Amino acid sequence: QTKPHHFLTTADFSAEQLYELVNRAIQFKIEAKYEKKTTDKPLTGKTLALIFSKRSTRTRVATESAMTYLGGHSMFLGSQDIQLGVNESLLDTSRVVSSMVDGIMARAGESTVPVINALSDKYHPTQILADLMTLHEHIHHRSQSATKGQYTAHMQHPRETLPGLRIAWVGDANNILQEMLVSFPKLGISVAAACPSGYTCAEDIVAIAKSDSKKTGAQILFTTKPDEAVKDADVIVTDTWISMGQEAEKARRLNEFKGYQVTMEMAKRAGAKPDWAFMHCLPRKQEEVDDEVFYSDRSLVFTEAENRKWTILSVLD
Repeated sequence: QTKPHHFLTTADFSAEQLYELVNRAIQFKIEAKYEKKTTDKPLTGKTLALIFSKRSTRTRVATESAMTYLGGHSMFLGSQDIQLGVNESLLDTSRVVSSMVDGIMARAGESTVPVINALSDKYHPTQILADLMTLHEHIHHRSQSATKGQYTAHMQHPRETLPGLRIAWVGDANNILQEMLVSFPKLGISVAAACPSGYTCAEDIVAIAKSDSKKTGAQILFTTKPDEAVKDADVIVTDTWISMGQEAEKARRLNEFKGYQVTMEMAKRAGAKPDWAFMHCLPRKQEEVDDEVFYSDRSLVFTEAENRKWTILSVLD
């Protein structure tokens, strides 16, 4: 038996495959949300296990609603619900659960069924697909200002909107930045990342980004100065600096990330593009981005959160 095809990181997929996943997600959005169509329930009788070690809002709601739309059933198995890591190893849990379900949304290497990585320390592929979809919609609708208020993003392919964009990352060298680096340059999107001194991405990821950028002409920049990263940016992106499990280091981290809060003043001073936009995968804290930016017309955060559903739908499909 050949090993099933997993979705662990966008690094495993070609530019064309990523475009198609995003494009399919856009079609699902127009069909389900705007045209109110139902599917022929391709996943009828199928069960997806969601094995999460941390609490989840967007991923859980997006995945459960997506499975229902496709006719399948999802089963949320949090660390409080099953023996995971208590009386049983992840390896044993993966083997047992995968013998009873058709797919797993988690990080489970020993599964005999396809695994979708909902989030790991190294990668966060479902989030980056949602980000790509959000970027496509933003660029498309910006250029179609005449049809304001109408959803027309399905009428243009993402390969026409995404290449040439410049993304500024201001924050931690975490799984979101690393996933960006293995997908964005491949699609011709430049990434300028500002992280505090001592915060660096894995070497294998930097190597992939540099190799991809040589082929597409995208630029990669690493700096410790937010203003350098933000210069000429189409979109400024950040994420939480103090996630679950890092509370003990809060004081030290807050000190190291001084000057990294995204504000209108920062964007203006650094010379972001006049029509720059803002993204954040949520949940957000005040020290990462102030209310003025977060709740402004420039902010794409709630569309980005909703698009988790459509891109997970595309991956499941």
